[in-house]
Amino acid sequence: MKSAKFLNLMVLGLVLTLPFAGCKKNPRGVTPLPGAKTGAPRDPGAGGMIGGPGGPGGTIIETPTGFPTGPGHPGWPENREIFKAQTVLFDFDSAVVKGGEKAKVDTVAAHLQANPLHAVKVEGHCDERGTEEYNRSLGERRALAVREALIAAGIAADRVDTISFGEDKPAVPGHDEAAYRQNRRGEFILLTPP
Repeated sequence: MKSAKFLNLMVLGLVLTLPFAGCKKNPRGVTPLPGAKTGAPRDPGAGGMIGGPGGPGGTIIETPTGFPTGPGHPGWPENREIFKAQTVLFDFDSAVVKGGEKAKVDTVAAHLQANPLHAVKVEGHCDERGTEEYNRSLGERRALAVREALIAAGIAADRVDTISFGEDKPAVPGHDEAAYRQNRRGEFILLTPP
């Protein structure tokens, strides 16, 4: 008799806690992408699903192990110098492309419009504060925010690849705000056909 009451109480407790379990609908501390809408998922467009198989010419996002998860532009020569001055800097814990940084995005977009065979890879980076997982996620959001700004400037989604390095590749060594400011960035790498 006691075991039946105990079992009934356990089942009742489980039933009462189920509605409170699961993911939050509105997580705190997540920086939304500029122009992103909340609610139901939207059509990923030509870039394919992030982290999914993508479509022909879709977005490539490399995983921490370096394996691509989408088509992208593998084997295309990379030029890291041409857009070095166009590196987009971000505020602490933010993936919002600031107004003062949009001119850099426009410069890259103008080059891509003038050179229709070229593509670009956007690398998202963070400073060392935060966990490795959080910084990899924040770096991805930064790269995607820059990608969205390029798309808004008229660049086709299939010409913009993204990757996140999180805190793994600092631009400036150091453990102060001056170094952190330079490490919170989105870098452009020009991709040209082989």
